[in-house]
Amino acid sequence: MGKKAYSFKHPGRAVDTGFLSSLTFLPISNHPYMENKIMKIIGINASPRGDKSQTKKLVMAVLEGARKSGADITFVDLCSLEIKYCTACGTCYAKGECIHDDDFAALLEKMLNADGVVFGSPNYINSVTAQLKTMLDRMADSIHCQQFAGKYGCSVSTAGGSMADEVADYMNSALLHLGATTVGKVGVLVGADPNAIVPAEKQAKELGRKLADAIKTKWNDPDQTKIHLERKEYFKRIISFNKDLWKHEYDYWKGLGELK
Repeated sequence: MGKKAYSFKHPGRAVDTGFLSSLTFLPISNHPYMENKIMKIIGINASPRGDKSQTKKLVMAVLEGARKSGADITFVDLCSLEIKYCTACGTCYAKGECIHDDDFAALLEKMLNADGVVFGSPNYINSVTAQLKTMLDRMADSIHCQQFAGKYGCSVSTAGGSMADEVADYMNSALLHLGATTVGKVGVLVGADPNAIVPAEKQAKELGRKLADAIKTKWNDPDQTKIHLERKEYFKRIISFNKDLWKHEYDYWKGLGELK
């Protein structure tokens, strides 16, 4: 991206990542990518069912596939964190800060420091869980600044009887609008056949390998690149129009040499 992405923090509060429930493994260093940089991938599970979560199995499988391809991996149980609702106050646009003092700043910091991001959610009434939607609603500033540009992502979802693929598509759409390039999805229906999770885990491991390979090779998808360019120009226009009100975002793009 050139300039490091802005780190969203609450004023006066140090970011503490100690609360994150993480699983970190030593990376495999037999690929040229690893000679100069550790590839970091974070997986976020938005199911509230803890260790009973079928979605967690898929998120962990993606991370395992990525780990075997050389990634340093981190797992986050989103539902164990305190993330308050966005109030649409616009403070993040103006100052790059949030009025809330909660766990969001540390989680965003973790995502911004990663090369790859994995979203996982079960289908709750044809959408993601409330916990994931709450997190995404807090990321409007990240979308305006396209802070995931240069990152890669993928999504996994489980459902009882329908819409797992559609929920995964929604999460990939969110990643795309944040600026990331998505490499695929896994959706599985487990209501009628709980054993369907077993082949889905194998697919998820392959997806993790694909995610790691995309990061290593800096894979480019022309269709997504076109969308990224269009979104970038769109946000630059609306931020320029609101530059007196959205000073932080204007200064961010100006610092990248994109605005004068």
